[in-house]
Amino acid sequence: MILRARLLEHLAPWRAASAWRVAFSGGLDSTVLLHLLATLAQGERLPPISAIHIHHGLQAAADAWPAHCRAVCEALGVSLDVVYVQVKQQASIEQAARDARYRAFAETLAHNELLLTAQHRDDQAETLLFRLLRGAGVRGLSAMRPHRPLGQGYLLRPLLDVPRAELLAYAQREGLCWVEDPSNADQRYARNYLRQQVMPMLEQRWPLAASNMARAAGFLTEAGELLDELAVADLHAAQATSVFPWLTVPALSLPALRGLSESRQRNALRYWLRPLTRMPDAGHWAGWEAVRDAGPDASPLWRLDSGEVRRSHDCIWWLGGDWLKAVKRQEWSVSSAQVLDLPGNGQVVVEGELGDGNWTVGYRQAGEAMHVLGRGHRDLKRLLNEWRLPVFVRDRLPLLRKNGTVVALANRPELRSSSAQSCVIRWIPPTSDQGLS
Repeated sequence: MILRARLLEHLAPWRAASAWRVAFSGGLDSTVLLHLLATLAQGERLPPISAIHIHHGLQAAADAWPAHCRAVCEALGVSLDVVYVQVKQQASIEQAARDARYRAFAETLAHNELLLTAQHRDDQAETLLFRLLRGAGVRGLSAMRPHRPLGQGYLLRPLLDVPRAELLAYAQREGLCWVEDPSNADQRYARNYLRQQVMPMLEQRWPLAASNMARAAGFLTEAGELLDELAVADLHAAQATSVFPWLTVPALSLPALRGLSESRQRNALRYWLRPLTRMPDAGHWAGWEAVRDAGPDASPLWRLDSGEVRRSHDCIWWLGGDWLKAVKRQEWSVSSAQVLDLPGNGQVVVEGELGDGNWTVGYRQAGEAMHVLGRGHRDLKRLLNEWRLPVFVRDRLPLLRKNGTVVALANRPELRSSSAQSCVIRWIPPTSDQGLS
């Protein structure tokens, strides 16, 4: 059949995957996809095919669906995993269920496995219209991508160019049985309203509306890819040459960004921030302008959903995870060749011999000074200014003290007093990863 041939063509580049796993809700679309794959496997050498059913626990009717899915899979000779998830209560229950579902898929996929989902051309058109009404940008309006990484494997949508009517005709011709989700009739949900009220009116006036909208989403995908290529080039030119190789938080050169037009600045920053935080809306870009345009002595910050952008010494820095938490102001006793975990602030490694005395590691205090070999008595604040250490690092920088007096700075072995000549204090700061150090 033509539909099977088209599906096999879409799947050709993915036949080296270690397994094909079908996201199987039991509804029409995923039932057709699973049946097509099981039928193809009878005459083609394909990777092992299995199904995953996600139970959201949101409605009583769904309790019967795992049994239905098991019966369908047994008839097709396909193994089935049923995964139960907890859906967070939030403003959009649709989004919360989707997040829980894809989180479960990502956790289930093993290395080099492929998850196949059954979204079709009508879904693509609805997604484009839904995001347009929400004011999405080019990336959002590119709607659903044919494939993308997911967990340790990949997500593939092989039916995006197939209209739902064709899937329905196949199911009826093959005598397939599927479940109907009662919530699909509830027009309080935005997608249901678009599907049942808006799209039929559009297609009555413009019969090719869904097809043309899906094609437009394809054009927008290409436009988004071009913008990403431009962002990669601009970010490559803006890579900050850090004099602090031990400071592993993402950073960019501010002068390089300032040399771009405002639209290219935003495009580059969207790409840079995409894996780090939720994208800012239009109003939030004023925060970037404040960071960019502040005076040279200012220390502005731009707060975003999962972290913040700080500015210091002609660079911008992304801070997340432990960097957002204040460090506890205390002292820790240390000894020679010790590794000390600092709460929320990475680790300190003491290398060499400390000798006699009361040795501690802590953070700076107002008005402190130290005696530096070959330079004499120096104010600690002035030393940090000379070092051009970013402002957000200074209160976190571990200091080595002997009998209460600062004798060495972490990661700057030349800044130490004579009593610390035989040792070095090395600091491994936290990363900007969420919850990681």
